[in-house]
Amino acid sequence: MGTMIQSFTYWLSEHPSIIGFRWSHTQSWGSTWSFLFTSIAAYITLSVFLHLVLLLFRRRRPVPLGPIPAVHSLSMALISVLIFVGILFSTASEIRDTRWFWRRSKTPLQWLLCFPLGTRPSGRVFFWSYVFYLSRFLHLFRTFLSVLRRRKLSIFQLFNQSILICMSFLWLEFSQSFQVVGILLTTLVYSVVYGYRFWTAIGLPSACFPFVVNCHVLLLGCNLICHVGVLLLHFMKGGCNGIGAWVFNSVLNGAILLLFLNFYVKMHFRKRKVAVVEDETSIHSCSALETLKETHEEMEKIKEKNL
Repeated sequence: MGTMIQSFTYWLSEHPSIIGFRWSHTQSWGSTWSFLFTSIAAYITLSVFLHLVLLLFRRRRPVPLGPIPAVHSLSMALISVLIFVGILFSTASEIRDTRWFWRRSKTPLQWLLCFPLGTRPSGRVFFWSYVFYLSRFLHLFRTFLSVLRRRKLSIFQLFNQSILICMSFLWLEFSQSFQVVGILLTTLVYSVVYGYRFWTAIGLPSACFPFVVNCHVLLLGCNLICHVGVLLLHFMKGGCNGIGAWVFNSVLNGAILLLFLNFYVKMHFRKRKVAVVEDETSIHSCSALETLKETHEEMEKIKEKNL
């Protein structure tokens, strides 16, 4: 058992490629501003094009995708677990190796939320932050799957995915504080959510309550609490690194939170209107929800039932 733990520790936090990682515009793939804007523009363009093609051919039935949605969900669940474990091991190692530098001004918990001023995007933690940034592009395939299956394209979906890629890029570009906790919380929730989606995609019974929506509500709530913690530490502990990018990210997170809560409340009231119809079956279709996008799709389903 001890040998297995040592092996995991080496491959996830002590490998030379992880320790020697450095975010660089010349060495890291996808690390330039031009790539960021081009990739987001290509994602939006391709999504709209796919949606218009389906409208042009007036296809009323979902495109059969076979096991592709299940494979995608399983892949994202495994990748999220890998990133969660990797950054957890790397964080422990990073605290062990650098604590001598900041221990007089911060505790390990404070370091997780507030990097010392002058922190550079290199080393173990930023390696896994880079892997998380790259994994955001794999999440985009869910948009295409949703368009093919439901023939609908949500503006909120495009906004949400684009903003998440942008925020992940800013974490690395400005060595932003809070990213370690943000990645830990996000990958933990994603591993559960995508595992649940895989569970339902292979035909197993779904939960009798909006499981995915509740997971994202929990994630947004935890992020809000952590953002407050970063703000307090910034003024009480002499400043946090990358605070400018953190402010921009906070505004984007606030917009996502408000839009999500707006749709969540509307969905809740609409569900109450059709509760009598659904009471006999007690079936809640929530396996396709994801933050703003999934909530919007759930509302569309309920509207179709009422027609």
